[in-house]
Formats: sequence, C-alpha cells, structure tokens
Amino acid sequence: MSLPVQVVPVQGRRDLRRFLRVPWQIYRGDPLWVPPLLLVQRALLDRRTHPFHRHAEVCYFLARRAEAVVGRVAAIVNHQYVQFHREMTGFFGFFESIDDPEVAVALLRAAEHWVAERGMQRIRGPMNFSTNEECGVLVDGFHAPPTIMMPYNPPYYARLLETAGYTKAKDLLAYLLDDTVPPERLVRGVERLRRETQVTIRPIELRRFRQEIDQLRAIYHSAWEKNWGFIPMTEAEFTHFATQMRWVADPHLCLIAEVRGEPVGFALALPDYYQVLRSLNGRLLPFGFLKLLWYRRKITTARVLVLGVKPGFRRMGIDAMLYLRLWQEAPKRGYPTVECSWILEDNWPMRRALERMHARLCKTYRIYEKTLALNQGACTSVTMPIGRERD
Repeated sequence: MSLPVQVVPVQGRRDLRRFLRVPWQIYRGDPLWVPPLLLVQRALLDRRTHPFHRHAEVCYFLARRAEAVVGRVAAIVNHQYVQFHREMTGFFGFFESIDDPEVAVALLRAAEHWVAERGMQRIRGPMNFSTNEECGVLVDGFHAPPTIMMPYNPPYYARLLETAGYTKAKDLLAYLLDDTVPPERLVRGVERLRRETQVTIRPIELRRFRQEIDQLRAIYHSAWEKNWGFIPMTEAEFTHFATQMRWVADPHLCLIAEVRGEPVGFALALPDYYQVLRSLNGRLLPFGFLKLLWYRRKITTARVLVLGVKPGFRRMGIDAMLYLRLWQEAPKRGYPTVECSWILEDNWPMRRALERMHARLCKTYRIYEKTLALNQGACTSVTMPIGRERD
C-alpha cells in the first residue's frame, strides 16, 4: 500500500529549490529532455521582479510522499486574461508528476481549489504562465527534442490529465521545414507580389531598439487579438520579453513588413538554443557561459516563434513574403532546419500556407480544461514571497 500524497504550497527558498528541481527527477535518463536554465526559471517565478505578477496571482504547490517530492504545479489567476476575455478562467502550469494518477489528481485538485476560491469557474492548462510563454502538453511527436521555448513531457502526461477529468480545449501544432530550397512557384509568386504592391521586408534595427519594440507591440496586439487564448502583453511584459530575446535573436531573422513605410506585420525566428542548453544541465555558472559560447556555433535549427499581419493587410501575400524571407535567410545564417510553432489547429490559412511550402506536421501539443464545481471545496493555502538566490 502506497503512502498518502500530501500537497503543500511552496514556502521559502528551500521549497522553491525543490520546486525548480522536480524536472531533474522526472526526466532522469531521458535523452530528449532539455534542462531549463535555473536562473531564468527562478526569475520567471519571482513575484517581485517579473512583470507578469503585477496583474496575476500565483501559488506554487509541491506534492510529497513522506519526504520525497513527487510532483509540482502552479495555480494561476491572470486578471489580464479575465478582463480581456470577460470569462472566469484560471490556469495551471509548471505541471510535473511521476507516473501516478494519485499524485497528479492531488496536485490538480489543489490548483482547482485555489483558483475556485478566487472566483474562477474553469481551469485550463498547462500554461507557464500564459500563451505568451510555454504552454501545452506534448501528445504526438516524441521522436525529437523540443525547440526553444517549446515544452516537452513524458507520454503519460495526457493520460494523467484525462484521468483527473480534463478534456481537450485546443491543439497546437508544429510544422517542420527541412528543405533549404523554396519551391520556384513560391519565389515567383512573392516576386510578383513585391512588384505589384508597395510591401517591403526589412530586418529589425537594433540601434533603434526602443522604437522598433513599440512598433512590434502594436502589430502584435492588432494581429493576434482575435486568436484563441490570446492575452495582450503589458508594455512592461513586452519590453521584458524583447530585452531577453535581444540576447539570443539574430536580427536577420526578426523581420518587419511595411506598406508605404507603415509597419503592418512581423516575424521572429530564434536560433534553437535548446541545442546548447542540453549540455549545461541548468547552470550558466561557473562554466556554462563558456559552453554556451562554444556550442552555439553548432546550432542547426531555428524556430519561427511568431508571424502575423495586421487586419486589413492580410490578403496581400505579406505572410508568404515573410515566410519566404525567413526560409531564404535561415540557411545563410547556419540553420538549414526551421520549425514553425505553434499554430492553432483551426488556423487553416496558416496551415495551408505551410503545407504548400512542403512543411510537414511534426508535433502536436494539447491544452486541457475542466469546468469547476460551484461548491469546489476550500483549500487553504499560504503563499510566501519568493526571493532571489544564487544559481
């Protein structure tokens, strides 16, 4: 007979260290798992410094069996989402569990109670913390490691969530382009569009970084606001994200589309630094930074993180122009393989465009949800400030 599972909120640095270290237990021996940088994860969870926490409430939970930590989860109420969508939906994220339904159910029940106490009627996830960060459970495509800022998990996670009463909310798809030569018809078509329209494609100008970021944020909110699950970023969040990306992005793979000088679309592809992080085991210090500099020369894949066009400019072929430019630039920069992720399963215009470019579906991620009972019990929890600690 197994020992009972106890779920407790994270309190203090020792618990935080355990929370961050859970994945090392779950993925021990898995060659496809990429250890996250602990200092980046710690900064993301820090309520005092990360801008997400200015409009959200979060509680972190650990599952224990006797003295052994066997899982973790975060319960999230994102007031930005509630206000924008006018629906009382909470979220769970950072979910990790051993292959034991008792552990998974206990963790998820704690998250459900916590968000229900705050008036939420539904819970959705996993989100780390929202669709603007890592989200989804990998349900198909376990043959290859994740690319940068995409999740990875054991195949049994979907079963654990479904056993806990969760159902599919939406699938997110990843497509792979590994042919370095674009179809001639696409090249001809884009050239014709370029002649017939006044669209220009240019790389981001880092010397005008502040102004460029303001323009990209305006495009982002306009182009994505009707997308399922979209949550607008605050100015502080977008600036934080862009500042982080500045250190890993290749300006030649961050493109802005303009019509008569007006920015109307943009695309961002990132070198897949997960190919480097695999060798760092979560630590940048003391020698991880030197390893990063050494191994980044061996990166062979880029991930198209975002690509969008403002409403009113979507029938001009601008998306095809952006994709073609990325397709042509990536091999020149040393990235012959490109993953386009993620795309909503019902975003048929984008899916058909990728399939016409001979991209193939390679991975499927799933967002789950559950309706909460109105009399969901009260689960007392104590949340403590999470401070900084050395890596």
